[in-house]
Formats: sequence, C-alpha cells, structure tokens
Amino acid sequence: MDFSTIASFVFIAALLVMSPGPNGVLIAKTVPTSGKSAGFANIAGFVAAFYLHGALSILGISLILVQSAQAFFVVKMLGAAYLCWIGIKALRDALKGSSATQGVAPAKRRRTLLKAFGEGFLTNAMNPKVSMFYLAAFPQFISQTQGAVSASFLLVFIHCVLNVIWFSTIVVLFSRLAGATRKQGVQRWLKGVTGLVFIGFGAKLAMLRL
Repeated sequence: MDFSTIASFVFIAALLVMSPGPNGVLIAKTVPTSGKSAGFANIAGFVAAFYLHGALSILGISLILVQSAQAFFVVKMLGAAYLCWIGIKALRDALKGSSATQGVAPAKRRRTLLKAFGEGFLTNAMNPKVSMFYLAAFPQFISQTQGAVSASFLLVFIHCVLNVIWFSTIVVLFSRLAGATRKQGVQRWLKGVTGLVFIGFGAKLAMLRL
C-alpha cells in the first residue's frame, strides 16, 4: 500500500472521526462526571469495537450481515435501543438533578472504568455503520495484489489511531473544564443535552436503510 493510498484513507477516515456522532457525546457525558481516566476507558472501548468490526469484515461475516435484511434489522434495532437507553438514562438524571459524588472511593473506581469501557465498546459494536464503512473502504484502498488481511488490519489500525488522537484531545479539553462542568446546574444541562442527542442518534440509526 503506497503513501498516496494511505493518505487518501487518512483524509476520509479523519473526516468521519471528526464528524459529530455518539462517541463524542458519550465522552462529553463521561468526563465531567467520572473523570479523565473514564474518558480514556471510553476510547479503549471504541478501539476494541473497531477491531471487532474489522475482523468481522475481513472474515466476511459483516458482508452477510449487510446483505441479510433480517440480520441487519436486528443489529440495527439493538444498537438504536442501546443508544436510546443511554439517552433516557441521561434525561432521567437531568430531571432528577442527580450529580456525581465527589471523592469516589478507590474500590468503585475500577468498576467505573470498566463501565466506561463497556459503554464505549457497545456504542460502536452495536452500530452496523462501522462495518458498512469498513466494507466500503477496504475494496477502495486495497488492491488484489496486496495481502488483503494485513492491508485491511492496517486500515483498521489507522482508523483507531485517528480516533485515539481526536477523542483524547476532547477528553483533555473536557477534563480541563472539569471545574465548570462539575457544577450541578451545568451537569443537569449536559445530561439533558446528552440524553436528547443520544435519543436522536438512536432514532437515526433505527431509520438507517441498506
């Protein structure tokens, strides 16, 4: 794979990564309430899900998923339901006015990081649009003379690196604004906006067509 091909993929993937989506909203919800470490745990979940989608695409399972209307519908609705569930939880917390407690005990911190990882993983693993992106990108950037598996995983790796760079920047930005975002009024506003946006993304995913 030559430099121009890689550069073209980087440009397209970067536009996709930087476009507004549930990943950025999840980090905006996580960092003010659970801290910078939880935000990085979200990102680790993103990366794990991308490698899962990449492996499934390379093995051809995702192709079956995209070509099967019933399988696509099931995965799509599961992903939409999960996004809506996150949104409803955020709206409920905003209406109740609950806020994160200060000084979380160390014993609960590990569970918080694991939960943050799981939210990041599920947000992407249950989104068939990731597989659709890989299935559309792989044939465009990989020639028949190249090793398909190694070249495909290289593209997945590049996509993951772009995500880590972009969302790590967002995590650091939100952590530096932590003093303002920990105020109860700001938290309620953030949770309300987060809830509406996640429900919107869930509805958009539910209406996605092959």
